[in-house]
Amino acid sequence: MAADHVILFDCEWLAEEGSMKRLWCSPDDPDPVVVQIGAVKLSLKAPYPVLDTLRLHILPSNRSGEPVPLPDFFTGLTGISEAVLESEGLPLDQALLSFTDFAGEADLWSWGKDEIYLMAISCYLRGLPPPLPATRFFSAASLMTKAGMSKEDRERTRSSGLARYFQLDMPDLPAHDGLNDALGIALSLQHLLRSGRLKASDFRG
Repeated sequence: MAADHVILFDCEWLAEEGSMKRLWCSPDDPDPVVVQIGAVKLSLKAPYPVLDTLRLHILPSNRSGEPVPLPDFFTGLTGISEAVLESEGLPLDQALLSFTDFAGEADLWSWGKDEIYLMAISCYLRGLPPPLPATRFFSAASLMTKAGMSKEDRERTRSSGLARYFQLDMPDLPAHDGLNDALGIALSLQHLLRSGRLKASDFRG
């Protein structure tokens, strides 16, 4: 733990209906490049407030650098439209620079292994060096295990369902939005810290 706060983040990446079940192996599946990053900066000092948030949209492109239109399935799932990308979309390198600046020296935690899509896949396909090393990323699911969440509950709960699982008094935010899902992780961890089920020292990767 290199800072007195951590970053909880979540990504949305290109998919057609059924892409996940097929492991993106259909010739009609787009490369799973990142289109949205949501991040939350959570203090590790009591009372563990949320310090800042970030939502970034990324212009998706194929291996030749040409723009990729958003699949209708992806737009219906995430709410991210071509109009959103036209007004807010950034090239991948600019978005990653903003994300890296937001992270600072803090460790980064996601519910799954979103860094694989964000860094390994997206950067590889665009020929970019990943700006953050793999050693900076950790699994928030491991923290839930430390807090006593069972393997069965952990495996059937998505990041968007964590706040509901812990019965937190917060709005039921739409799922498959990077920032909303990152907030669900962050506020659940905040709850566990405040209730003493986790300690700041548990966040040492």
